[in-house]
Amino acid sequence: MSGEARAVPVFGATVDDQTRCVHYRTEVDVVAMKFACCGRYYPCHLCHAEDAHHEARTWPPEQWAEPAVLCGVCKGEMAIAEYLATTSCPRCGALFNERCAAHRHLYFG
Repeated sequence: MSGEARAVPVFGATVDDQTRCVHYRTEVDVVAMKFACCGRYYPCHLCHAEDAHHEARTWPPEQWAEPAVLCGVCKGEMAIAEYLATTSCPRCGALFNERCAAHRHLYFG
């Protein structure tokens, strides 16, 4: 996980400051993914599809050390591998939506 939290812009149809969006907005929908294709954080694949003017590209396994997951609660970034190994933020303890695993293939190759 990177050091100090900083203001990271999150693109797409967000509905609050914890990265929830019009598509996914439960209590545990508090992560945004940095897309490999554009380096921008989006709350979900649908937000990227609606906002970006290009096709999404997934992160290959050899780049899973890249900080590309943002906790919407504490604004801390974590490496992809770190995110895939947990169900809550290692920094603040916020619970993540475990059903996001169903969409893993849309973000991580």
